[in-house]
Amino acid sequence: MARPIEWQLATVAAVHDETPSVRSFTLDLPGWAGHRAGQHLDLRLTAEDGYSVERSYSIASEPERAGVVEITVERIPSGEVSPFLHEVVIPGDRLEVRGPIGGYFVWDAPLGGPLLLIAGGSGVVPLMSMLRHRARAGARVPTRLLFSSRGPDEIIYRVELDRLAAAGDGFAVAHTLTRQQPPGWTGYARRVDEAMLAEVLEPLGPTTRTYTCGPTALVETVANALVRLGIPPDRIRTERFGPTGT
Repeated sequence: MARPIEWQLATVAAVHDETPSVRSFTLDLPGWAGHRAGQHLDLRLTAEDGYSVERSYSIASEPERAGVVEITVERIPSGEVSPFLHEVVIPGDRLEVRGPIGGYFVWDAPLGGPLLLIAGGSGVVPLMSMLRHRARAGARVPTRLLFSSRGPDEIIYRVELDRLAAAGDGFAVAHTLTRQQPPGWTGYARRVDEAMLAEVLEPLGPTTRTYTCGPTALVETVANALVRLGIPPDRIRTERFGPTGT
């Protein structure tokens, strides 16, 4: 019988804004057992009156960062947890977490590729863990990220993604902006559809491993389209969240 995952105290080491509504938190966890790229953790807040609330957050950092875990949280105005994290939490604060959790939506470098990663908004977080792991492991499997954002100011990890794409190790990123495009924009400018997926997938081929994370509608659209494009179902991994996921 598996032992339950215990809660432990994490110290907030750093806070970093990714976009106006998305913030990353670096957590020091000396007792962290390690994680696989794509897993998540639970975070619990407890009020003085004993009321507590829990939320699950994907881990953004790569497994190679021992004793440190990074989560990236989108602020949901009506949420119970994300506004507190954005408005109250500062470096030095302590938070209750437990993990790692999940074993289906994971990728380790020895699994190989090619890889097609599809993200909608903050669904990029577990995929970023995979990309960081890929870079740290020195893997050169052909990899594409198709990233759907509402506008240019809402592209999470934009600078880091550009840097990774410029490394010349077989990784490329394609952006689609669904609501607002800057002058001279040359990327996609619509919601992810089958034609877009076919274009991004074409250099990778039908043996590609695919990971899709984002809102339910996006994930369902992508999964159905990938099957029609000839990707075997056992190479399609999905993770979805609703509008109040954070």
